[in-house]
Amino acid sequence: MSEKNEFRWGPATGVGSMPGGDAREAAKTVTGTFEEFVHLAELPARGPGADMIGRTIGLLVEMYAHVEPSGWRISDRPGRDTRRARSWLGEDLDALEEFTQGYEGPLKVQAVGPWTLAAALELRGGEALLGDPGACRDLAGSLAEGLRDHLAEVRRRVPGGRVVLQLDEPSLTAVLRGQIRTASGYRTYRAVDRQVVESALRDVMAAADGPVVVHSCAPDVPFALLRRAGAQGISFDFGLLTERDEESIGEAVEAGTKLFAGVVPPTDDASAGLSVGADIVKGVRTLWRRLGLNPGTLAESLVITPTCGLAGASPAYARAALAHCVRAAKSLADNPE
Repeated sequence: MSEKNEFRWGPATGVGSMPGGDAREAAKTVTGTFEEFVHLAELPARGPGADMIGRTIGLLVEMYAHVEPSGWRISDRPGRDTRRARSWLGEDLDALEEFTQGYEGPLKVQAVGPWTLAAALELRGGEALLGDPGACRDLAGSLAEGLRDHLAEVRRRVPGGRVVLQLDEPSLTAVLRGQIRTASGYRTYRAVDRQVVESALRDVMAAADGPVVVHSCAPDVPFALLRRAGAQGISFDFGLLTERDEESIGEAVEAGTKLFAGVVPPTDDASAGLSVGADIVKGVRTLWRRLGLNPGTLAESLVITPTCGLAGASPAYARAALAHCVRAAKSLADNPE
């Protein structure tokens, strides 16, 4: 636990996904931009198995799925879709290994968390696994075991990297509120008890030897629950924060939780103002003042990221957005006031 608490984070990193389908080009861009906090790029444009759900299904141990028109569905055995997911992940790891020779620093890898996965993965009858508590427990156990193997493989390939696990949980708030729709669309699954949600997250986080970050680009991120479950970092869309979130943000900062503040737009159509790093973090400084926090803690409390993955961006914009994260982080460090 002491290693997690004393972890040295970089000032900026990406969320995960990148545009296009060239693993080497994506790894070159990420490692060339984030010299202090590399992440494993995801390329969902390649198709099913490269998407975040399929990629994580490929990590599961003794649980398999295949693609149906409605999405990913449980299978009895690994098939073509699972093999494709594993193959693409292997390509991505090959590229990461190539471009991180001699790298020493934090290295983030992403996987879908147990609750977003349970909301997306279908049982054989077509309903979400989320509606079956026993299946949810089995899924969390399978995911934890698969992540142990995956993280060990990453450490083997990049021995100088200090591995950070990011669990993507964009559906978590909807799971807690009973807002996930059934296959018919006419009703929703009942809300999952917060203690059950917290327990499963804690079990999956225990698979990581290093720090765990939970990412959600949805509104109303449950900061307190994630901290209780053991998250050392929370990644969110800064633009979606409301006054209701401010107390949780203040508590997280004072507890030493790292905040991954998504401030850079994820697509070209929202790209106005990417030229000046100071502009885009103005809201962060304003929040700090409103909470009465010491401006000197800004740089040490935050990692700057895009608001969400960059899969929908053009390659040129994705490169610019990542570079802008680095500039914005430098602006905060140089001028916290």
